Amino acid sequence: MGWVVGGPDVVIQALLEVLGEEGTLMMYVGWEDSPWEAPYVFKEWPEEWQRAYLKEFPPFNPATSRAHRRWSILTEYLRTWPGAYRSGNPEASCVAVGAKAKWLTENHPLQYGYGPGSPFAKLCEAKGKVLLLGAPFSSITLLHYAGHSAKVPNKLVIRYKVPILQEGKKVWVEIEEFDTCGYVLPNAREHFEALPREYFASGRGRVGKVGEAQSYLFDAADFVEFAVRWLERRYGCK
Repeated sequence: MGWVVGGPDVVIQALLEVLGEEGTLMMYVGWEDSPWEAPYVFKEWPEEWQRAYLKEFPPFNPATSRAHRRWSILTEYLRTWPGAYRSGNPEASCVAVGAKAKWLTENHPLQYGYGPGSPFAKLCEAKGKVLLLGAPFSSITLLHYAGHSAKVPNKLVIRYKVPILQEGKKVWVEIEEFDTCGYVLPNAREHFEALPREYFASGRGRVGKVGEAQSYLFDAADFVEFAVRWLERRYGCK
């Protein structure tokens, strides 16, 4: 966006003012210190290192675990905003502020956290919109929900372990979800760029500048419906 007087807080306050008392602002925030990639390096570690890692790694706590800065500077600002609610799935974690914040973030499934019952599914149910505020097409998290929903054969499944709090104690749980970046073909990640471009080329959504940021505003449910059809044509059964 360029320089903003007052910084990120002013950006969030402006969005909340536009939404009003009946509106809600939600962001995908993830978890800054997630250990989901640990299995890829574990095999290189001595066993005593692995045991120490599992013992010392702090659990995911929705109230205190940092939002991932990779998903923009705004994520941690919204996480710590007064009245913010955060969902309990570590990797697919979302934060919301406003009228529907609690409903959007509560009961977020640990398994297949980008599918039914997730904040992404609820966003579509609530007829919400997505705003790309200077963000690239590759950052549209809603594409993971579309990928979960699309009827594509031989979907890849990934599994990883994360520590969470259960009744005040740290417990390592195995998470399972579809690899919605991989699909079947090795170049499938390209759809994160190609699919949104086709969507906006069809005349859907609104495009404009916010400060210096090329921005896009579009209907969540309409985008998912378009994306599911696109993915099924590209990767579905012939």
